[in-house]
Amino acid sequence: MQRAAHPIVKPAAVPCVPPTRSVVEFGAYVRGKKVPATGIAEALDLVREHNKDSDGANAFVWVGLHEPESPEVEWLSEVFGLHPLAVEDAVKAHQRPKVERYGDSLFMVLKTIAYLDHDQSSDNTEIIATGEIMVFLGADFVITVRHGEHCPLTIVRERLEDKPKLMNRGPAGVLHAIADHVVDQYLQVADLMQLELEEVEATVFADVSSRDINRIYQLKREMLEMKRGVTPLQAPLSALPQRRVIPAEMREYFRDVGDHLSRVCEQVESSNELCSSILQAALARSNALANEDMRKISSWVAILAVPTMIAGIYGMNFDFMPETKQVWGYPAVLAVMITACVLLHRGFRRNGWL
Repeated sequence: MQRAAHPIVKPAAVPCVPPTRSVVEFGAYVRGKKVPATGIAEALDLVREHNKDSDGANAFVWVGLHEPESPEVEWLSEVFGLHPLAVEDAVKAHQRPKVERYGDSLFMVLKTIAYLDHDQSSDNTEIIATGEIMVFLGADFVITVRHGEHCPLTIVRERLEDKPKLMNRGPAGVLHAIADHVVDQYLQVADLMQLELEEVEATVFADVSSRDINRIYQLKREMLEMKRGVTPLQAPLSALPQRRVIPAEMREYFRDVGDHLSRVCEQVESSNELCSSILQAALARSNALANEDMRKISSWVAILAVPTMIAGIYGMNFDFMPETKQVWGYPAVLAVMITACVLLHRGFRRNGWL
């Protein structure tokens, strides 16, 4: 008897929905000034109508999201015409810093780095927190997707809104402001990590304990984390001014950000090498201190071995042993023990063992 085949039930597709929970802020900007709009789709229609009627495209939409769900980003993809591969990267996060072009739009991934305040370092204490900012750039829109709690873009939006001349640079101006803000964060974190390394370096030739070595290793691990977030961005950011979507008047600004990033990469590389040298010096110092302790222990063991040996010989209770029947025998043996211990102690101190 043949079994009836069960029909394959495909999971229902999740419908695309407008972003609500994840929207930090959105706005339509015309000639550098924010104009009222009831929704994202309405704002896009407003700026496209304005750009159609005006000679130059000086209006755009800026949508800011924080850790959106997949249906929300897919809705934006349908409204703005985003590429599916870029949408998938924006939802999943954990992407390598890069710049990709999809048709007339640009997709950029930036790693964010923040220095965490900490009083004492332990094995579980994080010094550096990382996140990501994805930027969709088109002719009349900018969509930023941020993952992580650090490096918010509110301060960037407020600074641009306070200066309409900067906002009037269009989507490329917003991208420059975001990249400049992220790289400035790199500089701050690199300087603070340098101070951490200098503090550790100042104490590395003191009494080094395993706790100090754990701290140095943790700094080394954090420096590698920072290096993985900063270094891969150098090549994409250097090639960004040659992209056609970047206006000619904005290319010098992106080159300036690239120069700042190069400085950060050099500082991170030098700090990473310094951290490796400090770790090796701390391990060598720890081994040297352990050898000194072993020499002290060995010296005292050798000193105590003499009276232990003499006492062991005279404790064997044989009848015929030298000086056992003499009145001065016991003081004489004690004198020999003390004299031998004093001579050994002086010899070890002269050689630096004690």
